[in-house]
Amino acid sequence: MIPAVMPTYGRWDVAVDRGEGCYLYATDGRKFLDFTSGIAVTSLGHCHPHLIKAVTEQAQKLWHSSNLFQIPGQQRLAERLTANSFADTVFFNNSGAEAVELSIKVARKYQSETGHPERYRVIGCHGSFHGRSFATLAAAGAEAYLKGFGPVMDGLDHVAFNNLNEMRAAVTDETAAILVEPVQGEGGVLPADPAFLKGLREACDQHGALLIFDEVQTGVGRTGTFYAYMGYGVTPDILTTAKALGNGFPIGAMLTTDKIAAHFKVGVHGTTYGGNPLGAAVADKVVELISDPALLEGVQQRSAAIKAHLKRIDERFSVFKEIRGKGLLIGAELADAYKDRAKDVLNTAAKHGVIMLIAGPNVLRFAPSLIMPMADLDEGFARIEKAIAELAH
Repeated sequence: MIPAVMPTYGRWDVAVDRGEGCYLYATDGRKFLDFTSGIAVTSLGHCHPHLIKAVTEQAQKLWHSSNLFQIPGQQRLAERLTANSFADTVFFNNSGAEAVELSIKVARKYQSETGHPERYRVIGCHGSFHGRSFATLAAAGAEAYLKGFGPVMDGLDHVAFNNLNEMRAAVTDETAAILVEPVQGEGGVLPADPAFLKGLREACDQHGALLIFDEVQTGVGRTGTFYAYMGYGVTPDILTTAKALGNGFPIGAMLTTDKIAAHFKVGVHGTTYGGNPLGAAVADKVVELISDPALLEGVQQRSAAIKAHLKRIDERFSVFKEIRGKGLLIGAELADAYKDRAKDVLNTAAKHGVIMLIAGPNVLRFAPSLIMPMADLDEGFARIEKAIAELAH
């Protein structure tokens, strides 16, 4: 008999009861160091006191009004986001997938309204992940996610990630935009080459296409700058953000410029919940805290510490083929001797009180809180080392 909750997830045998800082507590009394952050979401840890205060104060005033009314907190959040990015304006929604779907709509609308309705195709990259809606699945093009959901939405093309020559060859007079993740998270924690992103910017400028950065996973401090594009020195035309934006409260956003947004008039797009008073209150406090230069500097310090731990473990067990990533989105690809054993590492680490992520069968993915105390980080990798030692013998 099918359970009450539709079984679409391969869940761990852990029922979480509460969280505090970088720890999760299970209903059976187990305590875990959390290197997942809810898949790069709870970047300020669990139950951060400033966020509890923000949501509690707002919950006592107004939860929801709809976007038929002006929402002062939403305005403050938009101003904070534009002050911390290239953007002039923001549209709020509820998730990363919605933000990416909107970015495709905006690119097509812009091209149509500026006299180029023939420009409707969007080029993405193999190995990408942009969400689970029809458009975002088509944008990624992964057969595993598309199987059984055909026909696939038209107008989405794909090239190899980090292959600039292939991307340039794919741009045509029908190209509306190029969509890319600065770091492919689900695809194996693969950072884009700086030359690749710079080449995309040049190709878009040359052909009149728009450059879209999907920063749903890399944004809001995850890579050590507020948005990853800042570390690359390449500015997109449109940026999508979610996950850490609400630190667990569902909120997403699409950021863009006046020039592009000018063609999105009243009634062209909308949402019931997006940017509601509760979400805006939480996200405003998140952005305030994570945009602090000292916090972002701490991300880089923790990143260096994690890479040092992984290097030490590799020197002992020869377990990794490559360690890569940016900031606190780090991937460790397993060596051939451990091929397809990422889940084994994950499950064994859980027995030692650490939970982490994988990115495919061969890559361990680390996305801890941006403010995880260094002592806890060190303790977590001591436990991971014990787990790997157990598997190695």
